[in-house]
Amino acid sequence: MRKYFLVSLSLITGISTLFAQEKMLSKQEAISLALDYNFGIKVAQNQVAIADNNQSILNSGYLPSLTGTAGATYNNNSTTTEFPGQILDDGTPRPDVSIDNAESQRYNTALNMNYTLFDGMGRFYNYKRLKEQYQLSELQARETIENTILQLFSVYFEIARLTENVAVLQQTLEISTDRITRAEYAFEFGQNTKLDILNAQVDVTNDSINLLNAKQQLQNTKRDLNVVLSQDLNQSYEVDTLVQFIPKVQLEDYLVQANKNNVALLQTEKNLAINAYDIKVNKSGYLPNIGLVGSYGWNRNQSAPSAFLSGVVFPGTNSNTATLNLGASLTWNLFDGGGTTVRVKNAKIAYSNQELLLKQVALEVDRDIANALGIYTNRLTIYEIQEQNVITNRNNFERSREQFQLGRITSIEFRLAQINLLNAQTNKNLAKYDAKLAELQLLQLTGQLLNVDF
Repeated sequence: MRKYFLVSLSLITGISTLFAQEKMLSKQEAISLALDYNFGIKVAQNQVAIADNNQSILNSGYLPSLTGTAGATYNNNSTTTEFPGQILDDGTPRPDVSIDNAESQRYNTALNMNYTLFDGMGRFYNYKRLKEQYQLSELQARETIENTILQLFSVYFEIARLTENVAVLQQTLEISTDRITRAEYAFEFGQNTKLDILNAQVDVTNDSINLLNAKQQLQNTKRDLNVVLSQDLNQSYEVDTLVQFIPKVQLEDYLVQANKNNVALLQTEKNLAINAYDIKVNKSGYLPNIGLVGSYGWNRNQSAPSAFLSGVVFPGTNSNTATLNLGASLTWNLFDGGGTTVRVKNAKIAYSNQELLLKQVALEVDRDIANALGIYTNRLTIYEIQEQNVITNRNNFERSREQFQLGRITSIEFRLAQINLLNAQTNKNLAKYDAKLAELQLLQLTGQLLNVDF
């Protein structure tokens, strides 16, 4: 009979030792780890960095283009000039004139500048559009962070719930183990039957299995937490089980400002602004382009010696040339086959669609907030009821234990009171974290998830 007690004690000691070795991870520390290491957040931050690069002056079209060119040519020629039929004064044929290894070089370098003075305001509105695009990418990153925080706390609070459940199951197992001892002593003194011992042993077995399953589920959930935090899967944390709810007055203030802070609405408004700039960018095609061009060049030519008809070899020459050119250009696409008109019309239609989408998103956000508020209020009420239910069942259990020890109720009745208390405690744990998660979802919809203390 003692082996059940030893097995139960071993389980309890093992779990207690495991928890003692774990590092306490506060809510703020969990958020910091997620912000620093979560892969999804890092990707979102990189997208913001790309948008930041795109909105810089270097990508605006306002700066001139400057191009440098350089070249060099080398020639080495050997020539022979013949004078057929020509004779000298003394009557001898005119000799050939040969020039061997006549070298010539050419060097050139140039610097060309091109600058657009006016392009129909296209680059101005495109620059504004890129600014809006950058702000949109920030909102998209914020949405990713909010979703990650919600995912983080869904796992974090599940660990907290399972931790509290494990503690409750440990206590239940201790009570059941104590029942075996009491039943054995009572049997030895003839106060009960063997059936009471067997019932106690069955309850210890069931409680041990429930504890083992809860422990395994807890370890699995801790690995889920490490995935969200992008940490080593073997890292094990103990979490904070204290939950505090937002005061009602503060929550009402958040609800009033929800339409100004909801990330989905803000993104839709940014897309609307981007579509407005698209119209203006396309309209720039109706206006002319005015540009400046300039260049500066330098050339050096080292020519090779050459022969004249007289047979005299004329020596090579060196020449240097520097040139400076400035100019202006005007280009006006008077008719492009209607392409600009089509693009403007399509941009206006896209803007109208975005206006409709904004109205739809606003309606959906109002609905989601109303639903989330109802769910939160309902779950908070359930939690309060479950808290009172735990108090009632604990009082019932304590009285039942007294009556059981006095032999006034059966072990089955005592076990029923024990199970009712266990269910009440686990249901209260579930209700507590369900209510907190509902609150966090409501805070996300009001745009305040990243502005509150956890």
